[in-house]
Amino acid sequence: MALSDPITSASLAPTAKALITAAKHHGASASDVLVIHGRSSAITVREGALEDIDSSEGRDIGLRVMVGKRQACVSSSDISDASIDALAERAVAMAKLAPEDPYCGLAETGDLSAVRDGSGLELFDGTYLSPAQLQQRALEVEAAAIAIKGVAQAEGASASASTSANYFMTSGGFAGGWESSNFGLSVAAIAEKDGAMERDFDHDSQRFLADLRSPEAVGRLAGERTVARLGAKQLPSSAMPIIFDRRVSQRLVSAFLSAISGPSIARQVSFLKDKMGEPIFAGHIQITDDPMRQRGHASRPFDGEGLRAQVTPLIKDGTLQSWLMNTSSARQLGLQSSGHARRGLSSPPGVSATNTYMTAGEKTPEQLMSDVTHGLLITEMFGPSLNANTGDYSVGVAGYHIDQGQIGHPVTEVTIAGNLIEVFKTLEPANDLIFDRATVAPSILCEGLTLAGS
Repeated sequence: MALSDPITSASLAPTAKALITAAKHHGASASDVLVIHGRSSAITVREGALEDIDSSEGRDIGLRVMVGKRQACVSSSDISDASIDALAERAVAMAKLAPEDPYCGLAETGDLSAVRDGSGLELFDGTYLSPAQLQQRALEVEAAAIAIKGVAQAEGASASASTSANYFMTSGGFAGGWESSNFGLSVAAIAEKDGAMERDFDHDSQRFLADLRSPEAVGRLAGERTVARLGAKQLPSSAMPIIFDRRVSQRLVSAFLSAISGPSIARQVSFLKDKMGEPIFAGHIQITDDPMRQRGHASRPFDGEGLRAQVTPLIKDGTLQSWLMNTSSARQLGLQSSGHARRGLSSPPGVSATNTYMTAGEKTPEQLMSDVTHGLLITEMFGPSLNANTGDYSVGVAGYHIDQGQIGHPVTEVTIAGNLIEVFKTLEPANDLIFDRATVAPSILCEGLTLAGS
């Protein structure tokens, strides 16, 4: 961020209009364009000294053109008049050579959003942080981490701030955009005992600076987590109850979201492809996608094709309610788009969820743990592997042994595996849900997983 010209979506409208006009001039039957202007700064410190400065600003354009049922996408960071004309000409030429796609095309006019900006969503905080202020915040994060007894050093601490604007326009008459901001803090700490080293971290990211946890709080938690990892060892291989800590529980929700992606369903490459309207989870499980959440990490007034944003129940009382669809995948499935198109600069609209969450349960994490005689609390995951067709799932994890309902020794270098179709049916959410990222879930107890260790 800098004190130069403000970043606004309205300032991008002329560029978008020029691209649409140029595309039509060169023979496009339909087109859409995304223009993005972003500015960011990040400062990293190590051992009390400045290590890295990352400051960037750029304007990028992405144009999709259609010639009948053929389409092509091009992108550029050059927004001069000559570049815009050449870009449109090249895109139309590419589309004429592309194979026909019977499902491509703009969204239907009647489905377009009446809301064309981010008003009411509180996505933009204009607070300016200078490089000196960011560096001071990074130093405070690092100092708080190494102040924890047992922490040997911090593996880099950083503070960041960014702001961006986007503007989306179609040849069908849709035009709109919004501004957004983000502030972040992060640090990883290292501790050592008896020649063994452990590492852990903490971070926070928020739309508004006032919502961000303090540097001291982020650094302290990173240090405490790291020291708690000392003395980690393996567990013997066995089937056991598993609790996914809130730090990692959203990975289960993310795996579910991947399985209900419209393009995957249309291609028949999902283990949930035949499960619409069927119970996937236990009857008390609810999963919702909410693009209208104020200050949400993935909130938006409309999707990547201009369709209105709306709250979508994905799982209601355990039963699958909807796929995540853009216009193309919906047409392939003979359905209406769910409003989950994601527009990139250099490719046709894809699919993505927004603010997705699993509703919290009634028990505390400690109460869930109290019923576990021998189990594992997972706090970190490494390299998950999911067979999209079968739901077979495995992932390297670290965490803590659960011994007679209490947290025991730290655990490392183990793998858990199971089939998500069976695992989903056993999930029991705790009551510790916090909306600190786009996809969230409370701590989750589940059965049906096998641990491979010593």
